[in-house]
Formats: sequence, C-alpha cells, structure tokens
Amino acid sequence: MKTNKFIVALVLVTFFVVSFITNIIGPIFPSLVTDFDISLALAGFLPFSFFAAYGVMSIPAGILVDKHGEKPVIIGAFLLAFSGSLLFALLPTFTMAMLSLFCIGMGMAMLQVAINPLLRVVGGEENFAFYSVSGQLLFGIAGTLSPIVFSYFVTELNAPAASGFTSVAQSVIPSNMPWLSMYWLFAAMSIFMVVLVSKVRLPKVSRNDEEATGTFAVYKQLLSNKQVMLFFIAIAAYVGSEQGIANFMSLYLQQAHGIDPLTQGAGVVSQFWLMLTIGCVLGLGLVKILDSRIVLILFSTAAIAALCFALFGSVEVALIAFPLTGFFLSVMWSIIFSLALNSVKAHHGSVAGILCTGIIGGGLASPLVGLIIDLTGNLKSGMVVVFVLLAYICSIGFWAKPLVANKTIKLFNKRATPVS
Repeated sequence: MKTNKFIVALVLVTFFVVSFITNIIGPIFPSLVTDFDISLALAGFLPFSFFAAYGVMSIPAGILVDKHGEKPVIIGAFLLAFSGSLLFALLPTFTMAMLSLFCIGMGMAMLQVAINPLLRVVGGEENFAFYSVSGQLLFGIAGTLSPIVFSYFVTELNAPAASGFTSVAQSVIPSNMPWLSMYWLFAAMSIFMVVLVSKVRLPKVSRNDEEATGTFAVYKQLLSNKQVMLFFIAIAAYVGSEQGIANFMSLYLQQAHGIDPLTQGAGVVSQFWLMLTIGCVLGLGLVKILDSRIVLILFSTAAIAALCFALFGSVEVALIAFPLTGFFLSVMWSIIFSLALNSVKAHHGSVAGILCTGIIGGGLASPLVGLIIDLTGNLKSGMVVVFVLLAYICSIGFWAKPLVANKTIKLFNKRATPVS
C-alpha cells in the first residue's frame, strides 16, 4: 500500500498523546499524597487503577478492533480519556481519581492495540520498522515533555500576577491543586483528537499472524504454557520496575533531600524519560552486536547498581543516578517482548495480548512499595520490591531459550584477507 503520510503523522501524534498522558503520574504523585492526605500504600492504588485498566482492556481491545475496526476504537479510546480527565478536573477527590485514571487507562490500552497495525498498513510494511521506532521516539519525547509542562503550569498558576490563559485557569482550578491543570489539558487534547480522527478516513487493516486475536481455546492453550507465563511475569516485572522508580523518585527526593517535587523533582522525572528514550536508540545498535540476552543481563545489572547509587548516595549523586536508571531500563521491554515471541512457534498475536495484559504489573508494584514504606517507616525499604523485579528480569538472560536468536553482526573478521 502507498504510504499515507497524513495518517502516518496522525498515528505518530497518537503515540505522543498516549505517552504525554500516561507519564504524568510520577511527577504528580507527591502532590496526590499531600493533597488527598493519604498513606503511601493507598496512594499506590492510583497508578494501580490506571495500569489495571491496561491489564483488563488489552485483550478485549483487540477483539473490539477485529469486530469494529480501528476508527471507532480510536475515537472511543479518546472519549474515555476525555471523560476521565474532565471528571478528575471537575471533581478532584481520591475516589474520583481512581475512577478517572481507570477510564484513562482503558483508553490508552485501546489506543496501543489499535495504532500499531494501522501504522504498518498506512506506512507500508517496508517502512514499518522505521515508523515504529519513530513512534517510540515520540513516545519518549512526550514522556520527557509532560513533567516540564506540568512544572510550567504549576509555577504559572502560583504566580501572583496572572493574565490570559493563566488567569482563566486560576478561576477554575483550586489554588491548592495546581497540578489539576494537566487534566484540563488532557481533556482538551483528547477531544481535539476525537474531532481530528472523526474527520479522517482510515484504511481497512488486514491483520497479519502476529497481530491477529486468537480464540478462547488458543488463549487457554497459551496460558498453560510455562514459557508464556514466565514472560508474562517478566513484562509485569518490567512495568512494575519502571513505574515503581518513576513514581517514587520525586517523592524520595522531596522527603530525603528536600527537593521541590513541583519543579526540580518533576525535572528529574523528565530526565528519567529522556534517558529512557536515548537508551532505546542506543539499545537498537547494541542488540545488533550482542545477543539480546547478554544485553538484558548487562542492563538489568547496571539498573540495580544505578538504583543503589540513587538511594544510598548524596543528593548530587541521586539527581544523576535516578535518571540513569531510565537509561538502563530502556531496552528491557523490547528485548523481553521479542524473546517471548521468539520462544513460541505460533499464535504470536495472542501471545502479545497476554504479554500486554502483564502491564498490570505497573500498578501492582506501587501499592506494594508504599505499603512496605508505611510499615517500616523507611523510604528506602520499599525499593526492595524493585530490586527483586530487576533481579527477575536479569534472570531471563540465563533461562530464556528462544527458537530464533536475534541476528548480530561481526565487527571484526576472525581472519584477515591476504593481500595478493
């Protein structure tokens, strides 16, 4: 199919919006704890409600796309995100936060399922790898920008002299909750995307074997496969590690080192996502040189070391080490996913659906981290959860036995060609 650049751009913008909305939880986490006056364990259920929606909706979203097509699912996803964002902005209570984050999470899960096959079709299969990487880069850029925009809004709304947009925002946003400005922005972005997508004619997508949704019998068979379940746990471990660190770092820096979570703390979270994006780019080159299992062992070990420095080093060390964990986490998702798919002979689309359900791990880690901190009274103690998850990810490099290993290139020939 001829490349449709406008729809390719639309899909890439969707990647941006998904990340921009998803990755705000870390920067606002300290504010949620303070403004709702809740324990860390209870606060951990806020990201849980978001990622639980991912786990609940990933497989049903594939079925909806198969039955109704991409366009209705994409519009429905953005309407869910709009509704959740607007509800939270208008009724900022803990209960409403749980409900709205679940709605937003369902919307984001539906988008993730719908846009990847669409990108393959509108961009052309020969360009899919390029556009897929471009989407991931935009995903990372949005995750980097989201905390910066958050910090800007909070600073402007707290300024004594306000005009224009800031003046209007101050009239509808409680003065003690300036972070709600982000949910007004999310609502505006979502409704804009609804209008935009509704005006565009999307092509029919014929799903390939890796994207097709399997029957109940297929899922039952795969769920009894030990390898599939081990990789399901691995995806949960990765997302749990990523979110455990991203949600914890600003709060830790605030309580351990007196860092303002609304400005400098949000900046550190932004750097975390930036380093994760840079790591993705460099990781693409590294897996062309080394076996992906070796890369996974090296990066997971380095992530454990960086987290140790972040927790037990000085404030100057922590400000560098926390973003570095993002760099070392960067390759884990893609390597775990590829190892999982390469470890089964068929039904890759169904395996992918099961793996994406493992995203619920991103929600399970945060309440557990908070509970341990509440019980022990020690900020560092909760991170034992992340250390265990990273150790499990490291172990994958030793027990994974893919049917097809990633192809690597030789940097040097073993024997030089003689000159005649």
